[in-house]
Amino acid sequence: MSEPAQWEIEKGVPIVQPAHLLHDVPLPAAAIFEAPLAYNLAWMQRFADAHGAKLAPHGKTTMAPALFKRQIEAGAWGITLATAVQSVAAHAHGIARVLMANQLVGRPNMTLVADAIERGLEYYCVVDDVDNVRDLGGYFAERGLTLNVLIELGIDGGRCGCRNVEQVEMLVAAIREEPALALAGIEGYEGMIAGSNEVAAVRAYGERLVETVRTLHASGVLKRETPIVTASGSKWFDLIAEAFDKAELREHYTPVLRPGCYVVHDHKLYAGAMSDVKARHPRLEGELQPALEVFAHVQSLPEPGLAIVALGKRDIGHEPDLPLPLRRYPRSAERSVSVDVSGWRTTHIMDQHTFLAIPHNADIAVGDVLAFGTSHPCLTFDKWRRMLCVDETLEVTEVMTTHF
Repeated sequence: MSEPAQWEIEKGVPIVQPAHLLHDVPLPAAAIFEAPLAYNLAWMQRFADAHGAKLAPHGKTTMAPALFKRQIEAGAWGITLATAVQSVAAHAHGIARVLMANQLVGRPNMTLVADAIERGLEYYCVVDDVDNVRDLGGYFAERGLTLNVLIELGIDGGRCGCRNVEQVEMLVAAIREEPALALAGIEGYEGMIAGSNEVAAVRAYGERLVETVRTLHASGVLKRETPIVTASGSKWFDLIAEAFDKAELREHYTPVLRPGCYVVHDHKLYAGAMSDVKARHPRLEGELQPALEVFAHVQSLPEPGLAIVALGKRDIGHEPDLPLPLRRYPRSAERSVSVDVSGWRTTHIMDQHTFLAIPHNADIAVGDVLAFGTSHPCLTFDKWRRMLCVDETLEVTEVMTTHF
């Protein structure tokens, strides 16, 4: 570098460029590779378009406004979020339409959202409880605002949402009594479905969402010209897209898919889900690619067959799977020369240390850099205030802030 690097205190992230990940950045550091990132953004948008659906990616995965912006620029209809604080943060960084896939509970949270609506945010939240409907109706009437709500359909033993038709009917009746609430459609989440025949169960759930929004539309209670029907996490997005892909829905409704992890994908959990998608749709062109890795130094080689890496629970997600070793960059090598170490195995992780089982004759030295993949990317993003975008040579191209 022509000038000394400047560094953020909390973690070693360059705030001036140029910088090279291995030679100019204090490690550990989380990196997003530009090429697969761009590919994933385009791939999922094409997938949604092909099924006549809108895309509202779940922003809780990254909470990175720069990534939200890229998703919107790629064609996303809006951004899905989980909390009032997340929703307001997204709006403060330029996101105009937010779907909050949770109930809006508590007066301070309502105040945050109402203030953002007054500033121009197009906002939707879900409801599954009559008391919450009354609280929302009273508060937003006081503010002189209209709140868009979606009825959430759940599954027995699952997370949130109405379990049966009777609960939906009670909610509809309650919403009708609250002039400040506008019923805009139906929302669901299929990710809690499990059992011996998950595929059939997810398909049936998708059909239940469609039939419910049709029934409500026919009754005249929906206040949106093209009522919303929305679901889809990152595992079963193809099955929900199939359920929504009907000529009638394309013409008279707004089907919305909400996967989030696709933006950087991963090396195991969703890599396996992508393989299942490809198996169900062998003619589907291309597939999502892992874009997120965390880089760290070999810290110690205390005994044969064991390496301790300066990487811990505070740096990388570790469930449902431990970090996955991918490549070794020898400390003496030129720039980005690497060696495949995917046969090595993480055995244990602590706050700041990872235990790695390696061959007894492994070519490795303290100071080497290891790149690790993740399983479920959400739980890595929230470890970092800043993420590095890098090109294929590991040159830093952008620093993205997160806002959890």
